[in-house]
Amino acid sequence: MSSEQAQAVAVPPVEAVVGEVFATLAFAAHAYLSDATEENKPDLDAAEIAIDIASRVFERAEPRLSTGERAAMTSMLTELRMAYVRKRG
Repeated sequence: MSSEQAQAVAVPPVEAVVGEVFATLAFAAHAYLSDATEENKPDLDAAEIAIDIASRVFERAEPRLSTGERAAMTSMLTELRMAYVRKRG
């Protein structure tokens, strides 16, 4: 790739990347906590890891996020943490 081509590639703002990473981790944690069928039991260890990493992503990016983004991510983390505690027992 030439330097001209590299300059033409749009680099997304870090806030957009953080949002995508956070959403992916939150979705994964939710899936790991799910026990939709009797055969599928929650994977609490995987859920804990996904929640912990999503929390760290949020903490690191929080100063760069809008008020709405901070509120949405805080709410998602709270819901995931509560679901985790309920499943863990």
